[in-house]
Amino acid sequence: MLAVQVMLDRSRFSPGEIDGKGGPNTTRAIEAFERAKSTTVAEAIAAMGDEATVAYTITAEDEAGPFTEIPDDMMEKAKLKRLSYASLAEALAERFHASPALLKRLNPSALYVAGEQIQVPNVMAAPEPTSGEGVSITVSKKTSALTLTDTTGAVIYHAPVTTGSEHDPLPLGEWKVTTIARNPSFNYNPDLFWDADPAHAKAKLPAGPNGPVGLVWIDLSKPHYGIHGTPEPATVGHTSSHGCVRLTNWDAIAVAALIGKGAKVTFTE
Repeated sequence: MLAVQVMLDRSRFSPGEIDGKGGPNTTRAIEAFERAKSTTVAEAIAAMGDEATVAYTITAEDEAGPFTEIPDDMMEKAKLKRLSYASLAEALAERFHASPALLKRLNPSALYVAGEQIQVPNVMAAPEPTSGEGVSITVSKKTSALTLTDTTGAVIYHAPVTTGSEHDPLPLGEWKVTTIARNPSFNYNPDLFWDADPAHAKAKLPAGPNGPVGLVWIDLSKPHYGIHGTPEPATVGHTSSHGCVRLTNWDAIAVAALIGKGAKVTFTE
C-alpha cells in the first residue's frame, strides 16, 4: 500500500496523507488514476521502477526550526509571531506527505537531529509555478475530491478535499479564482463560525503551516470562501469544514502552482 500511495502522489493523483494503510482517499485516487490513465495501478508501479522510500539526511537548518507549541484557543494563537510546525518530526512528515505515525514506523529509533539519516516516502516535488492558462477546478461534494483539468479535459491534478458541513454547506455553482496568497495570515471573524467561542473577538492570526488556512489561500469570487491548506492533514477528506475547501498543505501548494487568477471553479454535488 505504501508503494501504491507513493506512485499516486508522484503521478499527481494525491492520496492525501501517506500512511501506508490506505482508505477512502487512496481508493478514490486509485479510481481517478485508472480512469484518467487507462492503466492499472500495478502496471504503473512496475513502469515507475522507483523505490517507495528514499534516504534523507537531516540538516542543521531542519533541526533549527523554528518550532512553536500551538495553543488551541484562537485568541492565544493571535498572540504568536508565527504558527510554525510544533516539531521537526511534524515538519518532516509534512515535507514528505506522510503521517507522523508512518514516519515513526519507518524510523523507530530516530532522534531527529542534524546528520541523522532517515527513510521517507519518495514523493513528488512541488511543481514549478505556471501561468495556469486554461486550467479549471472542479470540487465534488460526493467524492470529496478536487480535480484540475486543462483545455482538453485531461486531468492534471487530483486530490482529496474536505468540504462544508450541514452548518456551512458547499456553495454549489460556478465561481472564479480572484487571488492566490502563499504563506497567508488569517483574519479571524468569529461571526462567520457557527461554533466560535462567544468570548472571541476579531483577530489577525499570523502565517504558518499551523495557521487555520495553512500555507495557501486561493480566494474565490464567492465572498468569504476559498480553497486552502490546513494544519491537520489527517482530517482532509474525512471531516467537514466551515464551508471552504481544505486540502493538505502540499496539495494546496501544488494546486496554487498549476492555476491562475480567473480560473473557473465549479462546485458540484
